[in-house]
Amino acid sequence: MIETHDIVRPPEELVSALAAIGSATASSELNRLGVRSAHIRGPVSFTPGTCVAGPALTLQFMPKREDLYQVDEYAEPEKQLHRHVLYHTRPGDIVVVDARGDMASGVFGEMMMIYFKQRGGVGVVVDGCIRDLGKVRELGLGLWLRGTTPNFHSQTDIFPTAVNVPVACGNTVVEPGDIIVADDDGAVVVPIKLAPALLAEAGSHAEWEEFSRLRLSQGGDLRTYYPLSEEARPEYERWRDAQANGGESLDVGASGRDAESRDVRAGGRNADGGASA
Repeated sequence: MIETHDIVRPPEELVSALAAIGSATASSELNRLGVRSAHIRGPVSFTPGTCVAGPALTLQFMPKREDLYQVDEYAEPEKQLHRHVLYHTRPGDIVVVDARGDMASGVFGEMMMIYFKQRGGVGVVVDGCIRDLGKVRELGLGLWLRGTTPNFHSQTDIFPTAVNVPVACGNTVVEPGDIIVADDDGAVVVPIKLAPALLAEAGSHAEWEEFSRLRLSQGGDLRTYYPLSEEARPEYERWRDAQANGGESLDVGASGRDAESRDVRAGGRNADGGASA
């Protein structure tokens, strides 16, 4: 009988907060925390508009050697480890598969993804392919893949060898239980031990970006508002305080902002040399 280990899952509130910041901010802030690239390169979104975050269940494939693995598609199903990773699924989980970038092996198909969905899984990240794409898309799962194939998982060059071990997915290390943040930009792996610090930094980042987005949409100067300049920080802080107090956002017209910026650059002087009001 094959036995595989479960993962240690992070608090749900931590995962939810990471989902709200998205992969781009997660990647940028992880870089500032010392992780140069947490992007799982290769798999791209096959479900545009989907954003998920969750702990990683991991599955490892290796190059196929027939004396080690001769299992056919439906023979001896309990020897097929790609099934065992799904047995661990709990609500909110994401399966991350190191399929070696193989484009001729469909790691999962419709039936297995139905099972995964009904157990509460929210997404899969595969450095390789799945099959039955049309039917799997209908399930509402998030899919980050290199591609699709009509072949089953071990039909050609690879076979599953381990469940919930560290894997290299898209040349990026993913440990079991790491948090995956995935959206249209791709999938990012957030190490558990860095997640609280990431959230602390990302909260501030997301807040000033919201302010900058607003100002740029109103015609503000890119040099002033992105990234947020020291010149614009007092205006941002007033906006932030107004938001915290439930007040209206400070909607200064573009001309007013431009005049204010010119006034600041002139050292707080009016055109006639007098102090500004």
